[in-house]
Amino acid sequence: MKKNLLAIALLGMAFTAKSQHTSVEKSVFGIQTGFLGVWAHHEAKLSGQIALRSELGFDSDLWGGSFYEKTGFAMTPVLAAEPRWYYNLDRRARKAKLTDGNTGNYLSLKTRFNPDWLVISNYDDVIVISAIAVIPSWGIRRSIGKHFNYETGFGVGYAYSFSKQAGFEKNESLVEVDLQLRIGYRF
Repeated sequence: MKKNLLAIALLGMAFTAKSQHTSVEKSVFGIQTGFLGVWAHHEAKLSGQIALRSELGFDSDLWGGSFYEKTGFAMTPVLAAEPRWYYNLDRRARKAKLTDGNTGNYLSLKTRFNPDWLVISNYDDVIVISAIAVIPSWGIRRSIGKHFNYETGFGVGYAYSFSKQAGFEKNESLVEVDLQLRIGYRF
């Protein structure tokens, strides 16, 4: 009888240990690059599955055609804040998959501000119109080794551009699509 109780107690402790929740990391710093930009980011833990990502970087624009004498290129600053809900960390842990560096699937609400503070371009006197966007998104992050990772994501949201500052008659509201494909390094 005592052996049976001991076996049940040990088995119960094993199930209890296995049922603990996997959590996002307390703090994650990194840099990322993609087809149209470079960004530095920090993710701070808000709860077991939610992290607040803050980001500073440069978004890039390309343009061209017969109207322009050469293909244009511009980089402008971007500031972003993005709460992310990593909804599958427990499932990844149960399947013995990596969760370090907040590796997992997420839903987010990205708020992005593109100011007209600085423009790096191959054209002189490029005018950038400041804009703000709020975009609900879905994405994934996966690790490549200990420090490298990649992210991909997709979202559709609302953007508001401050067009009057550039001489237009009124500011503009529009639907914006956000498509991400980034590779990065985690410190």
